[in-house]
Amino acid sequence: MSFVLEEAEVLIESTLMPFIPKSLLLALICSLGFNLFGKSVVLPGDRIALVGNTYADQLRIHGYLETFLLQRTQEKPVSIRNLGWGGDVLTVRDRPTNFPSEESTLTNHKTDLIIACFGMGESFDGPQGIQDFEKNLKAFIASHKGKKYNGQSEVRLAMISPIAQEDLGLSTPKSVERNRNLKSYVESMQAVCLKENVPFVDLYDPTIYLMEDKNAPKITENGIRLNEYGYWATSRTLADSLTPPAPSWWINLNAKTGQAEARGVSVGKIRTEGKEIRFQVHEKSGASLPPPFSGNIHPSLQSARDRMIVNGLVPGEYLLQVDGQDVVSGSHQQWANGLPIDQSPAHKETEALRLKINDKNLQFTYSWKALNQVHIVGERKKSPAGAALPKEVIRFNELAILKDAELRETRPFKTRTWKLTRQ
Repeated sequence: MSFVLEEAEVLIESTLMPFIPKSLLLALICSLGFNLFGKSVVLPGDRIALVGNTYADQLRIHGYLETFLLQRTQEKPVSIRNLGWGGDVLTVRDRPTNFPSEESTLTNHKTDLIIACFGMGESFDGPQGIQDFEKNLKAFIASHKGKKYNGQSEVRLAMISPIAQEDLGLSTPKSVERNRNLKSYVESMQAVCLKENVPFVDLYDPTIYLMEDKNAPKITENGIRLNEYGYWATSRTLADSLTPPAPSWWINLNAKTGQAEARGVSVGKIRTEGKEIRFQVHEKSGASLPPPFSGNIHPSLQSARDRMIVNGLVPGEYLLQVDGQDVVSGSHQQWANGLPIDQSPAHKETEALRLKINDKNLQFTYSWKALNQVHIVGERKKSPAGAALPKEVIRFNELAILKDAELRETRPFKTRTWKLTRQ
C-alpha cells in the first residue's frame, strides 16, 4: 500500500487533476489502488461482456464507457457486448422461456473479460443480508473460474460496486440509512474480491461525493438510477479504473511570447498576424466527450473536459475556430482563466463515434433480447410475424457484428489548424 500512496501523491500534485480536492483523490486512489497502479484490467483487443443490474444495462444506451475504452485501445480495439438486465441480482436473473443461456452468449462472443455489476438490489436486504451476499458473490466468481469462453484462455473477471443513493427529498426516504447499508455491501464486495484476486472498482465513494454537492446538478433520476449526466461522470471513473487513466486535453498558450505547453496534444507553428493567433495542434489522444448539457457541472468534474488557457491577450472578445469551424468564444479574462473545448471537429467526431456505438448496441439488443416476447413463446408464436422473427434475430446479430467491426477500424489522429481571433 505504501507504493500506492507514493504514486497517489505524485498524481495528486501533478496538473492532471487540478480541480479535485486532494483529500478526496487520495481516498479514491487508495480504494482503487490495485487497479490504477497494477496491471490494466482491460487489455488491448479484449472481447468484453458486461453483465449485471440496471447500471450495467443502461451503460449500453449511453455509450460513454465504450467510447472511452475504444479510444484507449485504438491500436487494438476492444469488442463489447452488454448482457446487463435491469433488476438482476446475483441469485435471481429471470429470463423468458427458451432464452439463450448466458454461457452460450459468452461463448458466442468469445469473451475474454466479464465486467459484472451487482450489489444494489442485494443491499435492500440490509445488514442481515451481507453474509448471504458474500456467499453468493463467491459462488458467482467460482461459476466462471476456469471457463474458456474464448476457446483458449481462462476468462477474467472484474467487479463493479453499486453507486450511492442520492437524496432527492421526499421521493428518497431513509437515504442516510440506505447509504449506510450500501457502504457495508461495497466494503464486503471489496473484501471478497481482494481475497479472490478479482479486480474491484468502487463507484460508491465517487458518487456520494458528487451527491453531497447540493449546488451541482443531480446525477440520478430516482436516487439510484443514474441520469445521462451521471453515466457521463461515472463512465470516466470506471474507464480510469479499468485502463491506465487518460488525461483530458490541456493547452496553455502565451499570446505575448508565442510559447505553449500541452497535454494530450502537441502545439506548434504558432504565429500572430494582426488580430489572429494561428497554431497547429496535433492530436495524440482522443478528444474528451463533453457533458450532456451546457449548464454548470460539478467543479470536481471540470478536469474531465478538454480545456485551453490563453494568457497575454489584448483586452477584448476572442473567437476560437478549428479548421474554419467556430468552437467557443470568450473575453480575454475568460481565456486567461481557461475555457472548455467541447465542440471542435475532433469532439464532434468523438460524439459521432458514441452514437455509432449506441446503434451497434441497439442492433445487438434486438438480436439477443427481442422486445416482443409474445411472438417468441406466446400466442403469436405461429403468426406470420412470429415465424419471421428467427430470421430477423439472425439479421440483427449480423448487423451488430458488422457495426462492431466498423467501430474497430483505425481512426488516425489528425493535425488541425486552430485560430484565435479578436472580434
